[in-house]
Amino acid sequence: MREQVITPRANTRGAQSGKAGAGGMVQRPARRERGASARHGGASGLRRALSYFPFVAKVTLAIVTGLLIFAGYRAAASASFFQARSIEINSTSRASADEIRTLVRRAVAETGVWRADLNAISTELQRVPWVKNAVVSRVLPDGLRVRVTERVPRAVVRTSAGRLVWVDTDAVMLGAMSPTDQMPPFFIRGLDEAETNTARAANRERMQKYEEMRGEWERLGLSERVSEVNLDDLRDVRAQLAGDDSQIEVRLGREDFGNRLSRALQELDNQRNTPRGPFIMYIDASQGVAKGSHLVVGLRPDAQPAGASDTASSSSDAEIVKARASERPTPKDKTSNRESAAARKEETERRKKEREAKKKQTEKAKAETRPRRVG
Repeated sequence: MREQVITPRANTRGAQSGKAGAGGMVQRPARRERGASARHGGASGLRRALSYFPFVAKVTLAIVTGLLIFAGYRAAASASFFQARSIEINSTSRASADEIRTLVRRAVAETGVWRADLNAISTELQRVPWVKNAVVSRVLPDGLRVRVTERVPRAVVRTSAGRLVWVDTDAVMLGAMSPTDQMPPFFIRGLDEAETNTARAANRERMQKYEEMRGEWERLGLSERVSEVNLDDLRDVRAQLAGDDSQIEVRLGREDFGNRLSRALQELDNQRNTPRGPFIMYIDASQGVAKGSHLVVGLRPDAQPAGASDTASSSSDAEIVKARASERPTPKDKTSNRESAAARKEETERRKKEREAKKKQTEKAKAETRPRRVG
């Protein structure tokens, strides 16, 4: 048998000690001193403090730069270099370019072109007649450009004072109608002239009705037969006819203006040559012209009764009134008639008495001449 020899393990510390002894030199840890540690901590705090210095410097530099820019902006904006010297006005045919230019100069007199409030200037220009919208832009260093969108005249309104004024689709009054303007198909009455939001909203609704009826009447060829429409009450729209029928009013109600006006004019043409034709004052078609409905034809108070001759109906109103007046008995005639009746009554009574007296005499004479018996 083989023998196994187990060698005992050497102590590590002892081995290292031996090596140290063999080398002749042993390494020992250095001793830390309290003063050195304090100096090291102070240096670290300084480095941390210095690490924040660039951020503070950047913020400070930014603030200073902003202040300098603001001061430069104020100085530049107030300089005469940016004072408005040229104002360009585009797209004006009816609006007054001089009035627009004056308003713009007044708005930028203190601020200059650079600091001008362009939105406020645009709002102010929209109050000028005929100006619907205005876009204002800068033309540096000393100019402004104004692009104007004008309102389009759509109808002529007769005001409460009797003036004829153009309005657009928003019912904004633009200006008086001049003799050289093209005449519209018909005028409008009944717009609310109050300067309130409620009145403006109501007038816009009236203009929508106007556009509706104008389109229908132009399509049917009826516009030329109307001189004026009254839109005061949108539930009872009324049209005054033109030409020889200017004294006749057609009541249209609130809708279906084309068909109702067409039916009313047809009825008027049918009755024009009848005895009642000259006396027609209005035609009411407000109940509609559907199947089964009828129109109401209104006559003047001096209209002749039905059944009068055509000759009498063609005479003037004055002659008709005179003829009717002549047929009535006057107070003098009435007195004479009463006297004649009394005289006739007295004559009858007198004759009756005479007959009775004569009868009595006749009977008496007969009695006297009758023969008598003798013996």
